[in-house]
Amino acid sequence: MNAPLALPFYQAAGNEIEVFEQAWRNRLPLLIKGPTGVGKTRFVAHMAARLGLPLYTVACHDDLTAADLVGRHLLGDGQTVWCDGPLTRAVREGGICYLDEVVEARRDTTVVIHPLADDRRQLPIERTGELLHAPDNFMLVMSYNPGYQNFLKGLKPSTRQRFISLRFDFPAAAREESILIGETGCAPLLARQLVSIAQRLRSLKDVDLEEVASTRLLVYAAKLVKVGLDPVEACRSALVESLTDDVDVTEALLEVVQATFGR
Repeated sequence: MNAPLALPFYQAAGNEIEVFEQAWRNRLPLLIKGPTGVGKTRFVAHMAARLGLPLYTVACHDDLTAADLVGRHLLGDGQTVWCDGPLTRAVREGGICYLDEVVEARRDTTVVIHPLADDRRQLPIERTGELLHAPDNFMLVMSYNPGYQNFLKGLKPSTRQRFISLRFDFPAAAREESILIGETGCAPLLARQLVSIAQRLRSLKDVDLEEVASTRLLVYAAKLVKVGLDPVEACRSALVESLTDDVDVTEALLEVVQATFGR
């Protein structure tokens, strides 16, 4: 669990703050959809701090099981002791439980959240025989990247239709520049150059990339430049090498970077 002490920087794109707050007030679960690195996790942290709520974040992965969320019996001091998982702690104590990139978890894992994500707001714990009722200050939030969704990795309709949803996308240029300045304190010219690079990389049609340049990577590049690293080298490390392992593709992306900085 982490309880933010200060409000994390976040610049709204539309009415997502209002939607989140209304979902919270009406005890509705929320699903956030969008590409990697566009601010989904930062938004949740911002809202947790804004609402003064503890935040329990679970980074989902292929081996995540229901027991990882709910809890399990552990051996300690010669006896078996029940240990709550993050989802159970959030239900017991209140707060936001955030399942980040939920489609990365095993498909049977999300079934455990179904009773929490409808009007029952209950968490049955079979191994202890408990039936927990979520308090009013509990909220379930999940995120995922639809770009990775396929037959094996996708949310079942029975899960997705329990949530209200927000869609995130790459920010407009002016907003992305403002985010870089607000996040890193970089010069406006550098912010404009980095956003220009990102937009050009995102629009490349003849380069095969699994993911395009995210706002997160632009923040990394801006931070490197701010502490004195050459802008081209900063973009190589923070952007280009993070997007591809292919040498030819690397060179093609670097040409965009070098042209932007007049090299």
